[in-house]
Amino acid sequence: MPLFKRDPRKKLQKSYHQKLEAAMHAMRNGDIRKNAELTAEAEEIKAELNKLD
Repeated sequence: MPLFKRDPRKKLQKSYHQKLEAAMHAMRNGDIRKNAELTAEAEEIKAELNKLD
């Protein structure tokens, strides 16, 4: 096992939070469809995170 192996959960968590933030901005701008798409993508990432735990 390499000493400096990257944690895949960290990358997924960052992506998850970015998707949620983008969804929030879409909602504020009135783009409900984009909000729904981004939220669905975030939920897929969350499911992957749950598989790793």
